[in-house]
Amino acid sequence: MKKKLPPLNWLRSFEAAARHLSFTHAAHELNLTQAAISQQVKGLETQLGTTLFKRLPRGLGLTDAGAAYLPAVHEAIERLTVATEEVFGQGRPKLLTIRVNMVFFMTWLAPRLHSFRALHPDINLRITSNIWVDEREKSVETDMEIRYGKGQWQMLQSDRLTRDQLVPVCSPGYLESEKALRSPDDLLQHTLLHVIGYEEGWGHWLKQTGYAHLPLSQGCQFDTLVTALEMAVLGEGVALGRSSLVADMIASGKLVAPFEQQVPTDEAFYLVYPPQQLSHPHADAFRSWLLTEAVEFNNDLKVVNR
Repeated sequence: MKKKLPPLNWLRSFEAAARHLSFTHAAHELNLTQAAISQQVKGLETQLGTTLFKRLPRGLGLTDAGAAYLPAVHEAIERLTVATEEVFGQGRPKLLTIRVNMVFFMTWLAPRLHSFRALHPDINLRITSNIWVDEREKSVETDMEIRYGKGQWQMLQSDRLTRDQLVPVCSPGYLESEKALRSPDDLLQHTLLHVIGYEEGWGHWLKQTGYAHLPLSQGCQFDTLVTALEMAVLGEGVALGRSSLVADMIASGKLVAPFEQQVPTDEAFYLVYPPQQLSHPHADAFRSWLLTEAVEFNNDLKVVNR
């Protein structure tokens, strides 16, 4: 049967007394009385069923059990102290917490964050993922969020960040394989990489480009676009990318766009936040920077076909 974990204050008293080998010094460090330290150590010894200290004429000594127990208790208290200071330390600026769609972070936001850090070195960011977060869930710890959709979320304000084209993409090696991939009709002979959760998927693209007669049964399904794009990079099939997310991958040669047909999206990535004034002191700075980056990117965006 697992032993019940002793109270933290008992462990702190033991650790301080063992480190100083003195109840008096431990009491001074913890702002307690010597009697309180002694009582808490006694409670700890009773719960553990063994003595931790040897009461000597001129002070304290550790028993074998106490000496064996001290390193683990000391390390645990040190780690708690460091973690508490990192998260809640006095004078530490409050983190600006941004919850981000993972594929947008990896392919668009992450490569640009260095410019925000250069402009605002005093602003500390916490980036969290919003994979499969219920939209109704209210997170008091999230200051802003980047979501994919049509820009309408109840009781939230949104700023559109991307204006995408739906672009089929694959790896250069996959394009050069024995199976031809010259027109969308050739997709019948290829693996389609589907992403669940997007309204504008392969079915939408095929319908808008006049190829609705092609079946959608062949292929693989993924729960995030980032995994589908990675599989495309690895030569495992054809993914349906968003131009803002695949532009750099095409420019670097990781992916190619085999067809001329591209379909504008109604869905997009949005910066989302409560309609009232942004509460975090640095939220406006992040929003202004992000919108400026988005405008510049959209103005320069070009997707190069083969």
